[in-house]
Amino acid sequence: MDVGVTVGFVFAAERRQLILEMVRANGAVSLRELARVVQTSEVTVRRDVRALEAEGLLDRRHGGAVLPGGFTRESGFPQKSHLATAEKTAIADLAASFVEEGEAVVVGAGTTTQELARRLARVPGLTVVTNSLLVAQALAHANRVEVVMTGGTLRGSNYALVGSGAEQSLQGLRVSRAFLSGSGLTAERGLSTSNMLSASVDRALVQAAAEVVVLADHTKLGTDTMFQTVPTDVITRLVTDEPPVHDERAATELQALADQGVHISVAGPGAGSGPAAGVVHGEVPTASPRRRDVPPLPGQRRSLPLGHGQPPGPVQGGPPGAQLRSTVSLGEQATARVADLAPRRR
Repeated sequence: MDVGVTVGFVFAAERRQLILEMVRANGAVSLRELARVVQTSEVTVRRDVRALEAEGLLDRRHGGAVLPGGFTRESGFPQKSHLATAEKTAIADLAASFVEEGEAVVVGAGTTTQELARRLARVPGLTVVTNSLLVAQALAHANRVEVVMTGGTLRGSNYALVGSGAEQSLQGLRVSRAFLSGSGLTAERGLSTSNMLSASVDRALVQAAAEVVVLADHTKLGTDTMFQTVPTDVITRLVTDEPPVHDERAATELQALADQGVHISVAGPGAGSGPAAGVVHGEVPTASPRRRDVPPLPGQRRSLPLGHGQPPGPVQGGPPGAQLRSTVSLGEQATARVADLAPRRR
């Protein structure tokens, strides 16, 4: 009996040390990812995180753990590329379904946008403007996609071009929409990042686009970082994954974003595999989609608002009179299951 207790204590101590090392290395890690790495249940990991928080070694935050002190620091690309990989794949699949043939878009730096770029390689006649070497690399061998890179200074931690050169090269640019990711997303401040130079370039990318689509997995919901890149009232749509059932704060943040008029598209389970890739199972349309009147690049077709061109229909399981704005899917092969996340009445 005593041996069993001793072994259990040792395993818990080793597990918590590994959790602490992961958070210190990455800045923020989801409970799901921690459970996968330490090979235990999320319930056990949640208990470990509480114990570590009680010691002041980390903070619990929206279905995950972060460095203590409120604001999370930015992780390097090697760490980010191994976090929430399944969620990023599902988000990229769904986001790609909004891009139409012949469109011109800007794609910012990030591991999720890199996943998106791999899927955009299949869209003919596309023009992609980017400051990310990884996005450009993903599109380098696409026969019918034109890639335009900004100037600037290389920032090695995320393989992105930043600085005045990058910002100046975006002046006068006009595209239909921008796809951006970041370090955190809240309804109060919008999208944010931990690096001032990256934030400045992202703001320049936003200025070039008529619509702004944010790609953020659930671990970023409710996380606030130092530099605001996109205010909430400028975000047209958020593409995210489904938060875990226990993550009530992430669900609350989604509802708060919806209440402020952001369209929420939630990538369903299994997105990215099979003919049903890119399933939307949560959709929050606004009464009048916010769209800035910015013309596209010369020679490019102006894109319609996301979900435009298909008749609205009733929301399954929603209140009487609830309407949904359908989303576009590649080849019209993706299906959609819509859950009612309509803005609450104040």
